[in-house]
Amino acid sequence: MKIALAQLNYHIGNFKNNTAKIIDLIEQAKIDQVDLIIFSELSVCGYPPQDLLEKKSFIEQCDTAVEDIVASSKNIGVIIGSPTLNYHQKGKRLFNSAIFIVDGEIQHIQNKTLLPTYDIFDEYRYFEPNDKFSVVEYKDKKIAITICEDLWDFQPVENTFAKNQLYNVTPMDQLVKQKPDFIVNIAASPFSYTKIWGRKNVFIRNAKKYNLPLFNVNQVGAQTELIFDGGSLVVNPDGTIADELKLFEEDYKIFELEDFVSAKHKKTIDEEPNVIAKIHDALVLGIRDYFKKMKFKTATLGLSGGIDSAVSLVIAERALGAKNLRVLLLPSKYSSQHSVTDAEKLAKNLGVEYDIVNIQNVVDSFNESLSPIFEGLSEDITEENIQARARGTLLMALSNKFGNILLNTSNKSEAAVGYSTLYGDMNGGLSVLGDVYKADVYKLARYINRKSEIIPENTIVKPPSAELRPDQKDSDSLPDYDVLDKILFEYIELQKPLDEIVDEGFERETVERIIKLADTNEYKRYQAPPVLRISSKAFGAGRRMPLVAKYN
Repeated sequence: MKIALAQLNYHIGNFKNNTAKIIDLIEQAKIDQVDLIIFSELSVCGYPPQDLLEKKSFIEQCDTAVEDIVASSKNIGVIIGSPTLNYHQKGKRLFNSAIFIVDGEIQHIQNKTLLPTYDIFDEYRYFEPNDKFSVVEYKDKKIAITICEDLWDFQPVENTFAKNQLYNVTPMDQLVKQKPDFIVNIAASPFSYTKIWGRKNVFIRNAKKYNLPLFNVNQVGAQTELIFDGGSLVVNPDGTIADELKLFEEDYKIFELEDFVSAKHKKTIDEEPNVIAKIHDALVLGIRDYFKKMKFKTATLGLSGGIDSAVSLVIAERALGAKNLRVLLLPSKYSSQHSVTDAEKLAKNLGVEYDIVNIQNVVDSFNESLSPIFEGLSEDITEENIQARARGTLLMALSNKFGNILLNTSNKSEAAVGYSTLYGDMNGGLSVLGDVYKADVYKLARYINRKSEIIPENTIVKPPSAELRPDQKDSDSLPDYDVLDKILFEYIELQKPLDEIVDEGFERETVERIIKLADTNEYKRYQAPPVLRISSKAFGAGRRMPLVAKYN
C-alpha cells in the first residue's frame, strides 16, 4: 500500500483555500498512484477554530467542504479532519472527527476520544468525547485511526504536581484488540522548544508498545500566536524513526507500507537539535503567517540600538522582506551615541528604511505640562514612562499614517517581571519575543551572526539598558539575566514553589522578589499584544492566572 502524508498550512475558516489545497494534493496523489493520502486534524476548517465552532453557518461550510473533497476522491483513499455533528440526544453538539473516504464515499468517521483541556487547548468546551472504537478495513489492511491527543494519554510531566496519566481510557488499547496493521494519527500539535523530543517520544512509545508502524501527520503554519511546526513522522514497529517531514514548511511524501513492517528505513535523528535555530525559524514563520493571513503588508518597530529590537528587526526582515519595513529611531537625551549608530548600522545592513525622530522635545512638553501638578516632587519612574509612551505614540502615528503594523519587541524576562511600560513599549499588534527569555535573545543574535556580522557586535556585547535615565543598566534593579532567567524558568515553565527554587542554589530573598514581581504584574500581561508562542507556558491563552487573587 502506498501512503502519502500531506503536511499543509491551513487558514482557519478559509474553506476555499483549505479545500483547494486538499483537492490539489489528492489529484497529485492519484498521479503518483497513491492508495491512501492523509491530512491533519481539522484540516477542513483549520486548527484551532475556537468559538467559530458555535456558529451554525461555520459547521455548514465545513460540511460543504467535506462534500467537495469526497466528490474529488474517486479511485483513492483519503483521511481528512473536520468537525461533525453529534446526532445523539445527549452530549455536546460536535465531534472532532477523522473522516475516512474511499472511492468518493465516506466509509468511516472516527471521533476523537481524548479532548485536551490544558495549556492552549480547550477542546472539551466544544466537542463530545468518543466512546466507540473500531478499526477500518482498506486494501486488505486494518487501520487504527487516532486523532492527536488520542496517543498522548501518558505524558512526561514538567512539574512535580502534574499527573503523567491524564485520562481514564487509552484509545489504542481498545483498537489494538481488533488487530490493526498500522496506526494513523492526524494532529495539530503546536511547536514548543521545551517539548521537541517529548512529542517524538509519544509516537516512538506507541509504535513500540503496539509493535505497529505509525504514520503521523501534523499541521504546519501559524495561527496568530500558535505556531505549528509540521515535522510529521513515520515510526517503525520497533520504535525507530523511519522518516520525518520538513519543519516549518509544507511537505508531501509517499511511503510504501511494507517497508515499515520490516523497519527497512531508519532515519538518523539529531539527539541534540539546535533549539535556537528552531526558535528562529518558528518566529519567522509566526510573523510571515500572521501578516499573510491577516492580509497585512508592512510593519514597523522602534529600533533602539538594543538587542531586543535588533533581533526583532532581523526576524521581521526575514519574514516580510526589507521593502516592507520602515522603522523609527527615537533617541532622547539619555540615548548613547553608539545606540543610534548601532541602530543605523543594522538598518543599513538589512536595507531597511529608517527615520530618526528625537523625542526630547515631546518629552519636555509632557513634563512642562505636568510640572504644576508635580511641583515639589522628585523625578521617578513616572518620567521614565513618559519617554516610553512618547515613543509608543510616535510609532503608532507612523502605523496609522502608512498602515505599518507595529511589532512589539519586549522579551519574556521583561514581561515576566513587569519591566515594560503600558501604552509605551508594550504597544504593538504582535509580540515577536514575548516568549523568548533575554538570555535566548542573545543566543538568537549569535545565531543570526553565525556567518557574518548582521547585528552590530556592540549591540550584543554592551550591558543591556533601557536608557531612560543617566547611566542606567538593567542590572541596577534586576539580577543578571543568567540568574533571572533560570529563576523565571523554574517558576513559570516548571511551576516550582519558592522553596524548591531556593534549593536549586538561589538566594531566598532574590527568589521571593522575582516571584512577587511575576505575580503582581499579571495585569500588564493581560493588556499585551498576542505573543508568538514557542514554549508550553507562553504568556496569554496557555497560562491563565487571575488578576485579583491573593496567593502567596
